[in-house]
Amino acid sequence: MSRVKRGFKARRRRNKILKAAKGYRGGRSKLFRTAKNQVFRSWAYAYRDRKQKKRLFRRLWIARVNAAARALGTKYSEVIAMLAKAGVALDRKVLADIAVYDPSGFERIVDFAKKAA
Repeated sequence: MSRVKRGFKARRRRNKILKAAKGYRGGRSKLFRTAKNQVFRSWAYAYRDRKQKKRLFRRLWIARVNAAARALGTKYSEVIAMLAKAGVALDRKVLADIAVYDPSGFERIVDFAKKAA
């Protein structure tokens, strides 16, 4: 058998990790072992936080709709229930956007839902 010079595959694997660790502080961007640990941890955080981002935005939308609803003398849960009963298919993201940028439009939506429910 011929001799195999090991270097290319291992170097490519190390460089892939070190490239992903670019911008990290200290040895986390220079030393392979610490960089690998940090990159794997960072990927785990990124995976987790992609899920959390959806939760956080939903919480924000609910808070905004609730604030707008309370300004009109009702509660978030009542508004959502009335909209569902009236058959209005607006999700929380759109409702929050309307509540923030078009309060009079949000008021019209709530009035429509009250009459229909």
